[in-house]
Amino acid sequence: HQPPESDMTGLNANEFDSSDEEPSEKEETPFQVSWLALSPVYSQFLGICALPGMCLKNYIIFAEELKSYGVQEIFVLCTRGELSKCRVPNLLAAYQDHGFIVHHHPIPDGEAPDFAQCSVILNELRSSLEYNRKTLIHCYGGLGRSCLIAACLLLQLFDSVSPQQALDSLRDLRGPGAIQTIKQYNYLHDFREILATHMLTEGLIARSISR
Repeated sequence: HQPPESDMTGLNANEFDSSDEEPSEKEETPFQVSWLALSPVYSQFLGICALPGMCLKNYIIFAEELKSYGVQEIFVLCTRGELSKCRVPNLLAAYQDHGFIVHHHPIPDGEAPDFAQCSVILNELRSSLEYNRKTLIHCYGGLGRSCLIAACLLLQLFDSVSPQQALDSLRDLRGPGAIQTIKQYNYLHDFREILATHMLTEGLIARSISR
């Protein structure tokens, strides 16, 4: 569905795509990692990037590059179908072979996670950051799903940050294509309301069990 008109102030529906897949198969995406500041809550930055290239050799080079950055944990949001399409069906194992801790949370291209999945991802991200582990998150293009999760993390960490400010921060960092679909845009703007409802429900369940 389209965002309400009030939510679309200053925005053009043409800004949004139906897909995360900006790089074409013939393009070689450069090894470019953007680092999102999370201070003062965490001293570590959160790395965001795309999948580079379309062959295992590129991913091995990429893994070695990430090692040089000190990355310790990688969150992968691509589906296994996407990894197969990119001819790297064993990418997760390859990451593990290079010593990374891998968190695989597949979200279909152009979609947003359900809240239960988002909550798990955010909890794992926060746990990694709390242990001061250098952490990176990627999907296919490094624009839609990865930026959505990063923006939700900002909303969870900083009460003073609005959904629009989180969106602007990710677009400043990753470019105007960040948060690519209207579904992702709506999800970001509804995130705090959904989070509040989720926490209330969990509280009611916990009180019921304790009686």
